[in-house]
This record gives sequence, structure tokens and C-alpha cells, in this order.
Amino acid sequence: MARPRDRWIDRIRELLEQAGFYVAATTGARPSSFDLVARRDATLLLIKALKNVDALDAEEATRLQELGRLFPAVVLVLGQRSGAAALEEGVVYTRYGVPIVHEGTLREYLEKALPPFLYASPGGVFARVDGDRLRELRLERRLSLGALAAIAGVSRRAIQLYEEGQGAEAGVIERIEAHFDEPLVRPLDLFEPAVPRETPRSPDATANEVERRPAPTGDTLLDGVFRQLDGLGLEVTITVRAPFDALARAQDVLLTGVGSLRTAARRAEILHEIARVAEGHAMFVVRESAHRTAIDGLPILTVAELKRHRDPDELLEALAEREGP
Repeated sequence: MARPRDRWIDRIRELLEQAGFYVAATTGARPSSFDLVARRDATLLLIKALKNVDALDAEEATRLQELGRLFPAVVLVLGQRSGAAALEEGVVYTRYGVPIVHEGTLREYLEKALPPFLYASPGGVFARVDGDRLRELRLERRLSLGALAAIAGVSRRAIQLYEEGQGAEAGVIERIEAHFDEPLVRPLDLFEPAVPRETPRSPDATANEVERRPAPTGDTLLDGVFRQLDGLGLEVTITVRAPFDALARAQDVLLTGVGSLRTAARRAEILHEIARVAEGHAMFVVRESAHRTAIDGLPILTVAELKRHRDPDELLEALAEREGP
């Protein structure tokens, strides 16, 4: 019998598929920094499902953000509560820079095209203000900053900041909208594009984060594969708590698993599905002689076979011949 969390993830997957996404789940790979990868047109999502979002710590958030940067993909956490308090629908929360929403918020966004307008921040719940329109309305009504501040119950400086586009508390913006009889909040885009892949790494990054270069791991098989990929001119990133051991990139993303044939068999379907959804490629490299060129659509290469390739194009062409539908 499926566990409640697995049933919940299946429900999220069904929601995404009904909205036109191609979806792959990582529920068969534990541990994993994300539970679902989904694509619709140019939008690629990495989704983590946490019933209690307090389980998302800084290290895990960093891994998620780095994977989002590398694919690139939009990272989103779906949660039900924080501690004993339920997450509110229609509100976007943030933890360590990762956006978090209730499943109902995503459902409204996908099924009814209703974006959230509120976000939680220290001090309360806020909304983004259409500053240009607010200024136009104030001037049309010949209201001074002080007069509008009195109506809203805030300072003149606060009105200036709202007109510059700063967020306002939900109660404040309700009073302003009621006075002008016009909506003045800007919707929040749950699928806002990810940070470009060229973004420099933070100087505060820790050793536990995803490593950008193929630094030695102490495992001779892993290190040999990573050096080979790096020697082909691929940008190689070692990953932690992911269904793949490295993410390499030339023109397309290349997900790479390394280990035994038994491990390859366990990960094959998941790796193949993630690569298909991400519109990239995947492979699994083994030390021992392999009598099969692929398992469940995942190309299997021996170390010797990998060493024969001299450039990324040749490698990707060889993988394409082995990939399943």
C-alpha cells in the first residue's frame, strides 16, 4: 500500500499532467533533493514536497537552488504546514530563498489561471504594489503623499516606497484599493524563470553544497569518470542527494550515474525519465563488462567505452543510438 506522502506526490503529479506538463518522479530514489521534475514548453520545474516545511534546512535549500541553476529549472517547494500552523492558500512563503506554496495555491494557478498575490515576510503578509498606477491615481485625485498616507494609515515615506514598487502589508493595500476602487496589486509568478546558469557562485558556499568542478571524491571509479567528462570539455558538476552522480553540460544537459550494474538497474527508469522530461541525455557508467547497451532506455557504458570518446558530440551521438523512446 502506498504511503500517504507517496499518494500526495502522485496527486501533485496528476495535477501537473492535467495542466499539460510532462512529469517524472524520483520517489524510487532515496534520498533525493527533489520529488518531481516537470516540463511544459520552456518551463522546467523541480518540485520538492514537504508536509512540514520546517524540514527544509539551509543545506537542502542550497542543493535545490544549485540544481535549479544548473538545469536550469524553477525550484518550488509544496508544503502543508510550518510547525503546527497550516500554510495559507494564495500566499507565497520563502525559506532560505526557496519559494514555498500550499498545494491549493498551485492548483488555482494551474487550473484557473489565478496567480497568488500575497507573500509572507517577517512582519506579516504583503502584496506587490503597482507603483506607477498608484502614483497616477494619487495625482489624478490630487492627493498629497500625506493625505494618502492618512487614508492608508501609514507614513508619507511608506507611500513613496509603494510608488517605487515596494510591497505593502495586505491590510494597507486593501484600504488603498478601497479608496480608489481599483486593484493595485501585482500577481506573483510561480514559474518565474530561474537564475541564469552563468550566475557566479556565492563566496559563502560550503563544502556540503553541490561542487561545480569535478573535485576528487576518493572513489576511483567516480573520479575517473568525472575526469573523463571534464577532459571532453564538458562543464561537470558533482551532485549530492540526487538520482544522478553528476550533471554535465555542453549544449544539452547530461545526467550521469556511476556504479555497478545492479545500481544502474535500480536507477535506470528514473534517470531515463528525468532526462526525457529535461530534454537532455542520461547515461550510467559501470566498471564491469556490460552485456546490455541500455536498461529501460538508459544507455550503459563501461569505463573503457567512455574513454573511446574524444568530444561531447561524439558521446551524445552514441548515447542517442542507445536511448529508448
